[in-house]
Amino acid sequence: MSAFLGSWFIAGTDTGVGKTRVTAALLRALGARGVRAAGMKPVAAGCTGGRNEDVEALAAQSCAGIAMPDMNPYCFAEPISPHLAAELEGVPIDPARIVAAHARLATRCQVVLVEGTGGWLTPIGATATMADIAQALGLPIVLVVGLRLGCLNLALLSAQAIAQQRLVLRGWIGSLIDPTMRALDGNIATLTARLGAPMLGHLPHAPRDQEDARQLRAVADALLQGSWPGATPGAEPSP
Repeated sequence: MSAFLGSWFIAGTDTGVGKTRVTAALLRALGARGVRAAGMKPVAAGCTGGRNEDVEALAAQSCAGIAMPDMNPYCFAEPISPHLAAELEGVPIDPARIVAAHARLATRCQVVLVEGTGGWLTPIGATATMADIAQALGLPIVLVVGLRLGCLNLALLSAQAIAQQRLVLRGWIGSLIDPTMRALDGNIATLTARLGAPMLGHLPHAPRDQEDARQLRAVADALLQGSWPGATPGAEPSP
């Protein structure tokens, strides 16, 4: 297998903003480039028979030979906040277990995309949040911004929190949640001006697998080459 190229953490401004859609589209685009890429959902809530819809979507676009427990170390039955779901089942979420699973994926793939659960500070324990998982992995962040009323506040708060964790926000991807959103162009311009990271892509409201992958093809290429819009030429794609 070719050398490992890197991992990225796909964060979101909230739940239901399109993180899985973006991650699956990037995996499809990478696969079309002949790259062995895998998606990882460290924590999933809302599982039936030990399987989760988001995890299944990532598995469908991931390279062969990946162990499901590595793709999804924690899968809880109740579709509620992970810390509450974990408490109900008496299974504490251990970031070290997730880091170990990621390391195993990295030995079998060239690229690993790690999808967060909910928003940046979604609780996973008594005091820990998804941000602690991102920090334990030490990966650069791609932020999925759900484009709808209120997205400016959520995106700016998320970017601020990422900076406070001393992690690198490589860029953001817009995901149109409300097709009737007013002043869409103005909101995108505001995000571009204030987030301090480049806009990498924009997915329209209606998801289409092939079209999504086409829309994010340039982002997939940037993952491989490190040639992020606005980045210093020759900069590495991961810290």
